[in-house]
Amino acid sequence: MIEITQVTNKKQLKQFVNFPFKLYKGCPYWVPPLVKDEMETLDQTKNPVFKNAEADYYLAYKNGAIAGRIAVIVNHLEINKIGKKKVRFGWFDVVDDIAVTQALLEKVYEKGRALNLEYAEGPVGFSNMEKAGILVDGYEEMNTMITWYHFPYYKEHFKQLGFEPQATWVEFKLEIPPSIKEKVAKFSRIIRERYGLSVIRFKNKKEILPYVDAMFGLLNETYNTLQTFVPIQQYQIDYYKEKYFTFIQPDYITCIKDKNGKLIAFSIVMPSFTKALKKANGSLFPLGWYHLWQAQRKNDRAAFYLIGIDPEYQGKGVTAIIFEEMQHLFNSKGIDKVETNPELEENTAVQVLWKDYNPVMHKKRSTFKKDL
Repeated sequence: MIEITQVTNKKQLKQFVNFPFKLYKGCPYWVPPLVKDEMETLDQTKNPVFKNAEADYYLAYKNGAIAGRIAVIVNHLEINKIGKKKVRFGWFDVVDDIAVTQALLEKVYEKGRALNLEYAEGPVGFSNMEKAGILVDGYEEMNTMITWYHFPYYKEHFKQLGFEPQATWVEFKLEIPPSIKEKVAKFSRIIRERYGLSVIRFKNKKEILPYVDAMFGLLNETYNTLQTFVPIQQYQIDYYKEKYFTFIQPDYITCIKDKNGKLIAFSIVMPSFTKALKKANGSLFPLGWYHLWQAQRKNDRAAFYLIGIDPEYQGKGVTAIIFEEMQHLFNSKGIDKVETNPELEENTAVQVLWKDYNPVMHKKRSTFKKDL
């Protein structure tokens, strides 16, 4: 017998957050999040995204044991201002029992129909700034700090229940050569001179703060034509600034300004925290903080998290400047492997950036959609 219970208190929310630790126990590829961060993200009194969104969390029980979880999400900004009449779902994890999956998804349908919405899509977060997509390829690869891991049966459950793939993201592994390629350095120099561009370098985190809002502004401009895009609000910028600032290292950020001092492009790279988070197993204590600190100090891997380019400068070679800066950074840090963040499959403008670094597409993930 399957029973679906709504999460209504902190104890149940902790069970909701901890369920994947049981489900993926022993899986070498699942990288756990930090429990404290997950609790705060899902807490409607702490996460400002709930100014324009609402969510209900559910646990599925089978024979008295937790067998699945799901968050049913409504983003009012997406519905009312963008006109996408969809109910979202995320934080979806389940045992290999399609009946449990179906029972959890019924809660999504109920919410969507009650609000006269047209379709359900997931897994996604509250906005573009959270994780998205079921892993559909690359099951023998570890997830990163900003992605979920799933077993192969997830996508089969969705297909059997009448869902179809909607948005699809791809991820790449890149090889970093021991020295800068001459054509990259030459092209970078030409682009700087042609457009009067210069690189902003940061000595400490305090120097970064005045540019953060402009970076998010560029993200809005860079990705506003993509199918999954919902504009990032100022309160979200403030929240994510605070949430992720401790992970940021000044020399891993590249910012480019024009001759008038306006920010026209940026990229954020981080040392890979994948193995450190695996060792931390959801907690900073007693030794989780040490593993994360070590990952920042000494690492041969990095992860490409964000890149934004003013539309006026897209296609004009500005990325050559970014790659020259990153190349010097990687070589100085002993980094020879980089993993990209998920990029929408149709976003070929970004994918072409990797062509000189022996890219290998090693993971793919999709959201799934069903009409209501």
